Amino acid sequence: MLTALSIRDIVLVDVLDLEVQHGLTVLTGETGAGKSIILDALGLALGARADAGLVRAGAKQAVAAAVFTCPDDPDLIALLTDRGFEVAAGEPLILRRILSADGRSRAFINDQPAGVAVLREVGQALVEVHGQHETVGLLDWKTHRALLDGYGALRVHLEAVAAASERLKSAEAHVADLRAAAAEAAAHVEELTLNLADLDELDPRPDEETELAGERALLGAAEKALSDLADARTTLGGDKLTQKLASALRAVEHARQRATQAGAEADHPVIGRLAAAAEAIDRTLVEATEAMAAVDSAAAAFDVEPGRLDKAEERLFALRAAARKLNTTVDALPSLRIRIREKLRLIEDGAGALTEAERAATQAREDYDLVAGMLTDAREGAGARLAQAVMEELGPLKLDRARFRVALDPVTDGRRGPFGMETVRFEIATNAGTAFGPLDAIASGGELARFALAMKAALAGREGLRQPVMIFDEVDQGVGGAVAEAVGRRLQRLAEGAQVLVVTHSPQVAARGHAHWKVRKADADGRTATSLDALSPEARREEIARMLSGAVITDEARAAAGTLMA
Repeated sequence: MLTALSIRDIVLVDVLDLEVQHGLTVLTGETGAGKSIILDALGLALGARADAGLVRAGAKQAVAAAVFTCPDDPDLIALLTDRGFEVAAGEPLILRRILSADGRSRAFINDQPAGVAVLREVGQALVEVHGQHETVGLLDWKTHRALLDGYGALRVHLEAVAAASERLKSAEAHVADLRAAAAEAAAHVEELTLNLADLDELDPRPDEETELAGERALLGAAEKALSDLADARTTLGGDKLTQKLASALRAVEHARQRATQAGAEADHPVIGRLAAAAEAIDRTLVEATEAMAAVDSAAAAFDVEPGRLDKAEERLFALRAAARKLNTTVDALPSLRIRIREKLRLIEDGAGALTEAERAATQAREDYDLVAGMLTDAREGAGARLAQAVMEELGPLKLDRARFRVALDPVTDGRRGPFGMETVRFEIATNAGTAFGPLDAIASGGELARFALAMKAALAGREGLRQPVMIFDEVDQGVGGAVAEAVGRRLQRLAEGAQVLVVTHSPQVAARGHAHWKVRKADADGRTATSLDALSPEARREEIARMLSGAVITDEARAAAGTLMA
């Protein structure tokens, strides 16, 4: 909903701040008073093309700001979020444009800088303009599908089609993945087979490189230690040492025997010293034997399998060579072996898996076609009802020669998308015997605006259709009497569930407004300025009477105005 419009230095307007109400707001005033300035200012705030001529003479810049209550519209909120603006439903949404006298302009959304293209995108989502010179919204055929679906209350059908489209997309992607994987594997089947044979023969184990490196280091240390122990044994003399000690012990014992035979008594000093020498040699023999046993025991403790280091190094080098050949790491060899086996299995079993995936995709395609066909049937029915409703609106609006239809055309590429398998276009034939064509085939701006009113009147009140702010610029141009009355009734009905602004010269239309603004133009201090007044009920009656009678307002005109307002 548009809640306020602020204008600064635009054409003949110095300063103007408007509060906008819900319902139907009418703008009236004498020809040339500047009613179009209000719409030009709003268009500027909504991202319309900027013209330096809009800047009031003598001013450096013009400013237009439109304040909205952000609607509960997921698409609009998604658009704002995607463009970097965080606004929740119900919060103020301020669109502002500053136009310099040299023609340059700057745009802002909630006081954050924005590109003019983004401002225009947001503006078109908030406001529809239907007038003498332009109509936006209905002329864009891309909006027709959502309008028809909302009119026909087809949300359940749309959800079913969207879900079926997603399932089909997933199934077809799975088929594509299987085909790509099978093609890639088949192209390298010989290489894969050889690589798998090499890995099977090598049989790499997880963490084997770390284990082998540790074992290699330990075995290298063990060999050096054994070499050191061998040196120790050699230095000790080995068996020769014990033999020499035993020989020395026998020699000392012989010497003691000779001394005893020569008559030396046991307490003789020579016998004692020989006994001490024998004991010392005996102890040395025992300790030498123990030392040799200890060295042998230490060597045995290493328990090194002969050639084990060579085997460990050979295994480690083989693993690293395989990793280099396959452009991977040693640790990755076991998992690579599994992946290669799976790829080869895919070649062997892939035909079955691909057949199953294709069967699932075919089923998903059939499921989609079923629900999409139901959506098409529902759209055809809704299109017929909408066409009938629009045709009923055309006659009273002096468009009785026009014919309207909803055209459903199959999508050209056959794509099964989330919105069904057809495009939706509103088409019109302006005269009997002429071919149907797009809505902009209507040549007259007034007729186009009245047709838009007929469309909006037919669509009004349908669940799921969010009506934006609608602006009708002189929709009653060139008509009067009963036709103007019909226009006024439809605008009033349309405004019951939406916000409508209309620029009008018709008293029948003006009398239907919930709010009434009068645009005035006056000369003061040597220059012309435009102002706008919100009229009271009595002032409204006077303005409608002026529209009925002209410059001289008669009592009869006032009475007629009162009748119209009643």
